[in-house]
Amino acid sequence: MNEENEKEQVQEEQKVIENNVEKDTTEVKEESKPRKKGLCIASMILGIVALVLFCIWYISIPCGILAIIFGALGVKTMDKGMAVAGIVTGAIGLVISICIIMAIFIFGVAIGLTDAIENSTNNNYYNSYYDL
Repeated sequence: MNEENEKEQVQEEQKVIENNVEKDTTEVKEESKPRKKGLCIASMILGIVALVLFCIWYISIPCGILAIIFGALGVKTMDKGMAVAGIVTGAIGLVISICIIMAIFIFGVAIGLTDAIENSTNNNYYNSYYDL
């Protein structure tokens, strides 16, 4: 009988320990959710900023990159909608900013080339050599 009582006490202690472990893990899970939710919100806000301010490249590109990073970290939570919205708006803002920078660069190179061609044809040495 004494052994049976000891076994029952050990089993009860194990149940108490298991319950405490389950409570501890649920507390840890609940504590990590607000931080992940904050990443989702930050991702969405930074994505919207990147999308709205696409003309200001030095603000839009870092905001777009951070929106994509925070969104990727926040996708693992229950609130996937804001994280996905942050990823999408950040990517769109980033792509538009990069396209505008490339267009300005290409346009500048094209203007530079046309000016160089016009200057070389309007050069006095060129005209006086062939005017003979």
